[in-house]
Formats: sequence, structure tokens, C-alpha cells
Amino acid sequence: MALFEFSPAHRVLVVGGTGGIGAAICNAFLEAGCSVIATGVDDAALAGSTLKACGRLALRTLDVTDDAAVADFTATLGTLDTLVNAAGILARFEEFEVETFQRVLDVNLTGTFRLCSACLPLLRQSRGSIINVASMNAFLALPFIPAYCASKGGVVMLTKSLALAWAEHGVRVNAIAPGYVETPINAASRRDQAHYERIRSRIPLGRWAQPEDIAGSTVYLAAPVAHYVTGTVLAVDGGFLAG
Repeated sequence: MALFEFSPAHRVLVVGGTGGIGAAICNAFLEAGCSVIATGVDDAALAGSTLKACGRLALRTLDVTDDAAVADFTATLGTLDTLVNAAGILARFEEFEVETFQRVLDVNLTGTFRLCSACLPLLRQSRGSIINVASMNAFLALPFIPAYCASKGGVVMLTKSLALAWAEHGVRVNAIAPGYVETPINAASRRDQAHYERIRSRIPLGRWAQPEDIAGSTVYLAAPVAHYVTGTVLAVDGGFLAG
């Protein structure tokens, strides 16, 4: 098998796959020949997604904060080769409230752990891999999203810890750390042209990322070419963290 070639039977679960980055990740795996299951938190998330169900793409609802729902969902999968945890939320200026802080952590960090743990038996059988979506803000904080920054920092260390714990099972665990990406989650702030330009000018490659710019990194980490890569965090940020 070629280094970037997947078996037609390769099954990928993209949790949060109906979102901006998640949908691009789904499309990248579909283009690579995989079968993909994409989840959204509810029916509205599925209806509002750019993804449409097709022969190799299934859309399903999943609340990553619901233990029973996660257990029931994973029990129906049958087989799994790659898990991508892309579900995430933030609440600008509201994360100083304890309830909101806990909600963000429950989705972004604990939700990631729930799916990793629930999918482990299937991934052990396939000697598969996990790719968690962290963030540049795991390393470079912003003052108005403390819960988001804390949760993504937690995702980084969770990734490293699980990589060590599950290497003996042949399960690789890695993460990506996207930089500034044009997605619905930041659409409102991007309408401030001065804000948008200030960030753009700080990015060495000279532009905000599109979701498609992020997706290829997940395909790489899941592919045979990355068979010796585990416990790493790949920055996909246009060079922002380099200086």
C-alpha cells in the first residue's frame, strides 16, 4: 500500500464533523477513499452543515457531554480505523463564569477523552489512530477565552499521555494545533476589518487559513506514512508560533 493510500474499508469517525474544520476533514478523508461518519451535536447541526450524506458518508447526532449517548453511539460502530476529535466550543468574554467555563471544558477536553476511551476497543482491533484537534491557543493564550485556552492545553497533554498509555496496543494518538482559520465560530469577529488585518499581518504566510488548509494534516497523521508518529502535536498555523 502506498504511503498515503488508505484501504477502501478504512473507516473514519470525525466527531464534530459538521463544523467548519470538521467538514473539511471529512471531505479530505472521503477524497482519500475512506468511509466517514461525521457527527453534529443535534439535528440542527446536521441540517446546517455543508456535508450531505452519500454512499461513503454518514451523518449522525452525538452529544459528547453525554456519557450514555457516547456509549450507545460507539456500540453501533462495528469497526473503526481512525478517530478525529474535532468537536469544540468557545464563549468569548463569558468564560469567566464558572458554569460556562465548565461547559467549555466538558465539550472540548472531557468530550475528547470520552470518545478516545469509548473508541479504544475498536482502535485496538484495527491498530488505528486518534487525531485530536487542539489549537494554537494551547500554547499562546488570549485574555477573553480562558476556558478555551485551558481546554486546548489539556487536549495537548491528554494526547501525549494517551499516546504513552496506548502505544503498547498499537494505537497512535496525535493532535493538530490550528492557527487562525476562517470558520463560522469566528465569523462575527472577522467583520471587524482592523481586527482581521491585525491578525493577518502577524501570520508569516500572510493570510488566515481556510478549513481545507487544516484538513490535510489529519490525513497525514492517519496515513501509513505516519506509522511511527505518536504523541506529537502538529502546528498548522501559517508559521504564527514560530516567532
